[in-house]
Amino acid sequence: MWTIPPLDLTETPGIYYSLAYGFSAILFIRLNRQRQGKGRFVTFALLWAVQMLFMLFTYRIEQRYFMLCLAVHVLMIYGMIRSCCVMDRTTCAYYTVRAYMVGEFAASLEWQFFYYALTALRMPLSMCLNLGLLIITHGVTFSVISYLEGRCGGKNEHLPITWKELRNVVLITAVIYAISNISYALRNTPFSSQWTMEIYTIRTLADLGGIAILFGYHMVLHEMHTRQEADRLQAVLDREYTHYQASRDAMDLVNRRYHDLKHQILYLKSSITEEERRSALDTMEEEISGYEALSRTGHPVVDTILSEKGLQCRDRKITLKVIADGEAMAFLPTAEICSLLGNSLDNAIEAASQIAREEERLIRVYIERRKSFLRLSVENRFVTPVRYAEGGKTGDGTSAGTGKSRLPLTTKEDASAHGIGLRSIESIARAHDGSLQIRAEDGWFRLQVLIPIPPQAGKKSGSAG
Repeated sequence: MWTIPPLDLTETPGIYYSLAYGFSAILFIRLNRQRQGKGRFVTFALLWAVQMLFMLFTYRIEQRYFMLCLAVHVLMIYGMIRSCCVMDRTTCAYYTVRAYMVGEFAASLEWQFFYYALTALRMPLSMCLNLGLLIITHGVTFSVISYLEGRCGGKNEHLPITWKELRNVVLITAVIYAISNISYALRNTPFSSQWTMEIYTIRTLADLGGIAILFGYHMVLHEMHTRQEADRLQAVLDREYTHYQASRDAMDLVNRRYHDLKHQILYLKSSITEEERRSALDTMEEEISGYEALSRTGHPVVDTILSEKGLQCRDRKITLKVIADGEAMAFLPTAEICSLLGNSLDNAIEAASQIAREEERLIRVYIERRKSFLRLSVENRFVTPVRYAEGGKTGDGTSAGTGKSRLPLTTKEDASAHGIGLRSIESIARAHDGSLQIRAEDGWFRLQVLIPIPPQAGKKSGSAG
């Protein structure tokens, strides 16, 4: 019959590692805002309970099975994080390794304090002392790490990990783990000790150094990915601006060409009296008029973008309704106007195109000056369920705001540039102390950008288009 072995102060009981691993997994799950469904709590609790039981049954197991047990514990931490967070396997393995290192440090630090209190301070062995030290040590340890991670290495959902980066983290952790446990495996080396307190000190300091190294490496990765994202956002701005310039030149050419054609049509009408020819010319004139500038908002950049997107909507049988005061956007740089309007309308056109019934394909655009704010609102009908990066609801009734906002997950097969258009809009809004709000309800997807208008910007209003 299996019985719980007596307490041995020279070895940290496995149950303390299980507790630390679970709390460490919770820490990294909280830092990641891409969550799974509500069932994640049940799965996490079951895995944690199984890990605790496994620790009890494998306490003081033969050394030849130690690495196998270690692999099982790491897999269980992986399962805890993967069951609660939406991330790929490589990224999940990265945070699993970091969670394991933090758990190792928390467990070793608590047991070292406990051992010191019993041996050096001669305090009596009691459960109250043990629990008190565990609560204080774990509370302080995980609070400090959570603060540092949240303040310095946050936005974990924006940090995709490559196999090379994962390999580096695994290698660092393996070296640190070997150093911290060298006294258990090899007694007679220049780096090991035979005294219990010294063994605990080596282990705890090595684990602390490992956490510091991994955190520093995480900061390097975070800064690198932040720069890459900034470069991608700038590339979007540049691409939209280049696209605007090409569209402006093309629209000018088209307008001049069709203006000449109108004069030709008038000439033909006055010279030819056949009823059939006149009917054909009327049809030609009607078709040509559809390719003139579709919007007159008072701002040439806004006119060009709305005209181009209007032609796209015309080709896809989408009804585009525009009420716009283009001059309300005059204080923004041209590249930012192109990005705001271009990205928001591209997303709306893509979503509306997926609707089967043509009469339900509708997009509404509002550009106005509301008190001292620019308000850009783009609304479109949609049929594909909307999922958000923070694990929001699927479909209607979900919203997101700025700050650390939740952005819809991409529906494209290539997710490498996930949400880059919306992130560009959000970046521009933040740069002007504005906000981005997203709602999906009642079959409508609504995107609204509010940006304060500088006092020096003119108060002149444009006309509706």
